[in-house]
Amino acid sequence: MTGWTKADFDLSRRRFLRGVGLAGAAGLTGLPLRAFAAEPDKPRELIVRAWGGSWVDSLKAGVSDPFTKLTGIAVRHDLTEDNEIQPKLWAAAAQKRVPPIHVNWDTTTNATKSALRGVTEDLSDLPNLKTVSEAAKPVGVDGYPIVNTYGYVYVLAYRPGAFPDGAPKSWKVLTDPKFKGRVAVYNDGIGLHFPAEIAGGGKLEDIPGNMQPAWDFFTALKANEPLMGEDPDFTTWFQKGEIDVACTISSNAREAKKNGIDIAWTVPEEGATYETDGLWVPKYLPENELYWAKQYVNFALTQEAQQVWLDGLGLPGVAPGLKPPADLVGDPSYPVKPEDYARLLRVSSKVEVEHESEWFGKFKEIMQG
Repeated sequence: MTGWTKADFDLSRRRFLRGVGLAGAAGLTGLPLRAFAAEPDKPRELIVRAWGGSWVDSLKAGVSDPFTKLTGIAVRHDLTEDNEIQPKLWAAAAQKRVPPIHVNWDTTTNATKSALRGVTEDLSDLPNLKTVSEAAKPVGVDGYPIVNTYGYVYVLAYRPGAFPDGAPKSWKVLTDPKFKGRVAVYNDGIGLHFPAEIAGGGKLEDIPGNMQPAWDFFTALKANEPLMGEDPDFTTWFQKGEIDVACTISSNAREAKKNGIDIAWTVPEEGATYETDGLWVPKYLPENELYWAKQYVNFALTQEAQQVWLDGLGLPGVAPGLKPPADLVGDPSYPVKPEDYARLLRVSSKVEVEHESEWFGKFKEIMQG
C-alpha cells in the first residue's frame, strides 16, 4: 500500500485550510467563516464506521491519520458491519439520541435508505463539493445527504489459462455449458442484475419496469450450476483452481492478483455494474461534534487524502488530479474519461433501494427452484 511520506504529513495548518477549501484562519467546512478562536471545541475523538482489512488500513493511511495530525482529533474506527449498524443509527434518530458514531462509511444504496428516512445531515455546504467530479453526487435524492467518495465496478474476472484466445467478450460466458460448475457469482446476484438484463436481451432503461430478460439470463445461469458465495470465497475458488470465471468487485480481483493468484478481469460488451460508496453524518450529534465530523468528510474529498486512501483499494475517486495506480492505468475497471464511464451501468439509488430486496429475492428463488 502506498504510504504518506514525512513531507506529506508536514503540511502547515495554513496549507491544510487551503486544501479543504477555505483560506486564512477560517473553519474547515462550508459553514459560515469563523475566526480560529471561535471554532467549536474539539472532541477528544471522532468515531468513523469502516470495513475491516485492507479497507480500514487504506482509510487510516489516507484520511484518518492525516486528519488527526492536522487537527489533533483522534479517529477511532468502528468495524461494525454496515447492515448491523444501520438499525442502531435509525433507532437513535427516532429517539433523537446522540448516535453511536460520527461518520458512516457506507454503500450508497444503504446510505440512500438512511437518507430517505431523514436521519442524515445535509452536507451540501462542504467547500470541496465545488471541485469534485459529478460522481460525488448521489443519484435519486435531493442535495447531499451522502457524499459519494469513489466508485467500483463488478467486473468479469477469469482465469487466463481457461481463455487462451483472450478475455471473454460477453457475460453470456457464465451460461456457456463449457464452464458448467466452474462459474461463480454472489449469493444474492449483486452486481449482475444490470448486465444480465442486457445479456438476456433487454435494455438498461427497461429497469425496473421489465426485468424478465434478467430472470431469463439467471435461469440459464442456474443450469450451469454456479458456485455462490461472498468475497473471500472467490479468492479461495480461484486459488484452488475450482472456477474459471466469476462476477466480483474489481478491488477483490486485484487483491487476489497481488497475492499471486492467476487472475485477470474485463468489462464485457454489455457493460458492467458501477456502484459507489460514500460518507455521511448522522443527525443529533452535539453541535461541536457535527462541525468536526463535517471537517472529516470535507478532508476526505481532497486530492491528498484520496490519492493515498484509494491507491490502497485500487478504486477511482472523485477528487480532481488523482493518478491511477500504475497497474490500473488504462484498466476498464478504473474509469477516468467520460468514454470509460459510458461503458458502465448505473441506475438511480432510489430505484435500487425500492427494488433491491425484490431483485435479490427473485435471484435466490430462481437459483433454489
